[in-house]
Amino acid sequence: MTDTLLPGNLKGNMRPDQSDSRKVPFRDLKGHTSHVTSCHFCFDDTKLLTCSHDGMAKLWDVSTLTLIREFGDEHTAPISECNPTQDNTRMVTSSYDKTAKLWDLETGKALWSVSLDGLVTSCNVSGDGKRVVCAVDVENAACIIDSATASIVVNIKDHHTSTIMRCCFDPESQRICSVSSDRSVKLWDITAQRTTIKINQAHNNVISDCVFSSNGRLLCTASWDKSIKLWDINTGAFQHRGPDNLLHAHTGSVSSCAFSKDASVLVSGGYDRTIVLWDVSSARKKLVLKGHADWVLDVALSASKKWLLSSSKDSTLRLWNIEKYEDIPAVIENKKAIGSRLSQCEKCERPFPIMHWDNASVTTRCVFCRLSTPPRSPLTLPTAPSSDFSTL
Repeated sequence: MTDTLLPGNLKGNMRPDQSDSRKVPFRDLKGHTSHVTSCHFCFDDTKLLTCSHDGMAKLWDVSTLTLIREFGDEHTAPISECNPTQDNTRMVTSSYDKTAKLWDLETGKALWSVSLDGLVTSCNVSGDGKRVVCAVDVENAACIIDSATASIVVNIKDHHTSTIMRCCFDPESQRICSVSSDRSVKLWDITAQRTTIKINQAHNNVISDCVFSSNGRLLCTASWDKSIKLWDINTGAFQHRGPDNLLHAHTGSVSSCAFSKDASVLVSGGYDRTIVLWDVSSARKKLVLKGHADWVLDVALSASKKWLLSSSKDSTLRLWNIEKYEDIPAVIENKKAIGSRLSQCEKCERPFPIMHWDNASVTTRCVFCRLSTPPRSPLTLPTAPSSDFSTL
């Protein structure tokens, strides 16, 4: 292990994992007193934001792994989720005390609190910072709040037939994805004010998490059926050939998933206490990380892909240094087994791997050039051939 891998006071303090990934350095973060339900990188990967069933949210410094600020004494029940705004000035939290709150990250003060009809199981803030979406267990509702006025602008009652487990905005802040214990996925269009895509029986059990890739093309869903699925949302290809399945994801329920910024890597966390890194282009495992003493509830990747953060029911967080994980023998062997097709980018002229679901004659730009191109407006998708996939 070299000092160049480690920031600031972490030099020499991290220790290798004692599993198949034993060469991956990590540090444990202890400060919460109950399940750590949500974790994020923010401020250009220099800070960590977490929340817990202990009713507290916390801001940490990455270089020293010390607490910078606590956000407490406002929620009176477990916090189910927290999300920072893209400009890192605000944070939204949702709680079982039937409220959603917006916080100032600099001062630690709550700016507003909105009371809702039931337990708030999830929250997310739009990329433009103008809206907050919350999932409420009463009437299985999705509630959209104006972040400037703290007013409820839309309350979608009976949006699902059972509890909404997670909700999130797409990168363009135009659509909201929600997943539920009713095993369905829904995309609700903010402009049209209606559900435009519904996928019934998307998984064989409760769907626990959903996340968009940064270009908005892919949607990843994780489920208690032990699987992860990738849906090509923008082109609608999933309607004709189904999603891409990440097989043998975990030995137990999958609780969380997150893309890297360039959408080349996916990370998942599960009730089997492991974290898995996936190669998105091949939909195969690259590395398995072990070490938590209980369920892994959330995962996050730094924008640089040098750091991975995991939070657990064991009341701890773990910061993994994955900068050099590609050099681990097991990962090298996996890469050889995966293989890849290469094409030349028409824009930057560099070679890039063709994803297994891509048509090489159509995909002519690498992922970095595609991400730098403004996304097209959401397509009006054709009527699905199966009743399980529908546009409404």
